[in-house]
Amino acid sequence: MNVLIINLTRFGDLLQTQPVITGFHEQGARVGLVCVENFAFAAGLLRNVDAVLSFSGARILAALDTNWREAVQISEDLSEEARAFAPDLVVNLTPSVSSRLLARKLSFGAPVQGFGIDSHGFNADTTPWAAFLQAAGGNRGASPFNVCDLFRRTAGLAESGCDLKLADPAPDALAEADALLEGCAPEEMRGYIAFQPGASEERRRWPVGSFRKLGKSLWERERLVPVILGTKSEAHLGERIMNGAGYPALSVQGVTSLPVLAALLTRCKGLVTNDTGTMHLAAGMGTPIASVFLATAQPWDTGPYRTGAVCLEPDMDCHPCTFGQSCPHDEACRHSVSVEAMDSAIMAAMGLASGEFPGARAWRTVFGEDGLMRLESLSGHGDGFRARWIEIQREAYRRFLDGAPFEGIETQCERLSGQDRERLLATINDGVDMLFLLARQAELLAHDPREALKSKFLAGWERFNHVLQKDELFDVLGALWTFEAHQYGRDLQAVSGLIVRYHALLKALAKCL
Repeated sequence: MNVLIINLTRFGDLLQTQPVITGFHEQGARVGLVCVENFAFAAGLLRNVDAVLSFSGARILAALDTNWREAVQISEDLSEEARAFAPDLVVNLTPSVSSRLLARKLSFGAPVQGFGIDSHGFNADTTPWAAFLQAAGGNRGASPFNVCDLFRRTAGLAESGCDLKLADPAPDALAEADALLEGCAPEEMRGYIAFQPGASEERRRWPVGSFRKLGKSLWERERLVPVILGTKSEAHLGERIMNGAGYPALSVQGVTSLPVLAALLTRCKGLVTNDTGTMHLAAGMGTPIASVFLATAQPWDTGPYRTGAVCLEPDMDCHPCTFGQSCPHDEACRHSVSVEAMDSAIMAAMGLASGEFPGARAWRTVFGEDGLMRLESLSGHGDGFRARWIEIQREAYRRFLDGAPFEGIETQCERLSGQDRERLLATINDGVDMLFLLARQAELLAHDPREALKSKFLAGWERFNHVLQKDELFDVLGALWTFEAHQYGRDLQAVSGLIVRYHALLKALAKCL
C-alpha cells in the first residue's frame, strides 16, 4: 500500500507529521510526503519517508501573473511525481482550499483521507476529527488535544503512531556538532545544556535576562555549559545572554544546518526553550525538554509530543490570552515564570531532583490509556478549574469525534463546583433547549418544507451558534458546529443527525459537571 501525505504548513507542523508517517509505516505502507519547497529540507529529519514531493507555491503564484503556462507545468510536474508514486491513499492534513484541490488532483481516483473536496467543489472531510482540527486551528488556546494527536486521528490512526521519534543524525552531522562543541569544553564541565531563546513573536519569548541567570545556576550547581541555539537573526539574543555572564557558554546561532542542530540536541543533556520548532525537533531526538508557553501559546495543543517533557505556563488567570488582541497587562506573563521555576523544570525533565515552580503552572507530558497525550500537574494546579475543564472536554470530545457512546462518562471525570460549574451548566442547558427546538423543527420541515418553517429553522440554527460562541469556554465547539453545520447544510437528514450528535454531547458534558 502506498500512502501519500500532504502537509503544506510550517516547519514545526511538518515535524509533527512524524507520528502519522510512523503509524502508516507500522501498517506496512510505503509513505510519500508532499510539502512546500521552503520546508523540503526538513523532510530529511523524518523517518520512514520513501518519497518527498515538494513544490513552490510562490513560483506558481508568480507564474500565474507572468506566464500561466509555467504555472501549469509546475503543477503537472508534481502530478507526474505523484503518478509515479501511485498512491493507494492520499492523506491531506492541511485544510486550505488549495490543499484540498491538490489532494484531489494527486489522488488519481484513490480515496482521500482528512481534508477533501467533492465533485461540486464543496468540502468533503472524511472524519469529525478533521473538522475539529480545522476548528481548532483558529482556536488553539481552546483545544484539549495535542496537534500530533489531531493529525493522527484525522489520518484515521487510533492505535498506531504514538511516537515522534525522528531520524537519527548522520555521522557527518554528529562530527560537525562535536567540532562546534569543542570550542567550549572547560575541564570541570559535566555536559551541555541547550538554550533556545528565540520565538516566533517577542511576547512569546522568556526574557534574555532569565536565560542568563538560569545558565549561571546550572553552571555553578551542575557544571553544565549552555549552548545557545537559534538563527542568525536571533544572534543578538545569544550575545545578550553571554555578555557579562561570568560562566562558560557557547553560541551556535546562525551556524548550524538542521541536521547539525538535530545532532547538537543529542549531545545535550536537556533543552530549555520557548514554544518553537526546535522544541519539536528535540522531542524527536529524545532530548529532555523544559519549555515555557507564553501569550497565546499553551502546552495542551502545541506541547512536545514525548513522555516526560516539562511545560511551564504563567500562573496568571489571563493565560493563555486570546488571539488577535493586545495585552492589557504589558506582557506581564513573560516575567511571571521565575528562573527558579525553569531550573526546577529542566531538572525534572532530566530526571533529577527538582524544587518548586514559583510564578508558574508546571505540567509533565504523559500518554493516557486512550493513546492521546495529556498533561499531569507538577505544581498542584491539576485541581484548578481550567485543568479539570480541559480533562472533561478531552473525554467528551474524544467520544463525540470517535462516535463512541457516552455511557459511564461521568465516572471518568472529576466534577466541578461553584460559579464555574453554574456558568458552564447555564450555557449547556441553553444549548440543549435550542437543539431540542431545532430537532422538532427539522421533523416538521421533513414533512412540510414551507419557507416560513425554513426561516424559523435557520434562525434557531444561528441562535444555537450564538449560545456556544458567546461563552469563550465553548469557543472550539462553537467553531466546530459552524463548520459542520455549513458543511452538511444542503442535506436536512444530515443536519438532523448533527443535531442529535450535539444534543448527546451537551447532555454528556452536563453529566460530567
